[in-house]
Amino acid sequence: MAGKTDVFENDIQKLIFWGTAIANIADNAATSPITTLYLSLHTADPTDAAASGQNTNETTYTGYARVGLNRNSGAWNIVGNVVSPLAEIVFGPCTAGTASITHVGIGTAASGAGKLLYSGAITPAIAVGVGVTPRITTASTLTED
Repeated sequence: MAGKTDVFENDIQKLIFWGTAIANIADNAATSPITTLYLSLHTADPTDAAASGQNTNETTYTGYARVGLNRNSGAWNIVGNVVSPLAEIVFGPCTAGTASITHVGIGTAASGAGKLLYSGAITPAIAVGVGVTPRITTASTLTED
């Protein structure tokens, strides 16, 4: 069977990142739909295994916390089947420890396992040490295909 159409890929991204309904298929009218997605940094691929939570291979440097972005067009840009943040995403500065950040994740929880929705490699990896503040730029993209 063929993959999703470009129009449907775009619809899925708008549902997830903006909370926009897909007519006659899905809506965002649950009792209390989430209003925030959380970005996480990982030291290895968190994998897309069904049992894998957002905390799989998540960094633990001192000062780190996930960053929340609203599910709306004020936080995310969607053009075609490509999503990008509208503003630079700044994580907490490292105050102790080191890490090599190789992947970023997008999920549903501010901390803990949560549900990992997307993950991808960061190129080049971010070398974190004391005084380093990891950032994800507006040039970073997620492509649905």
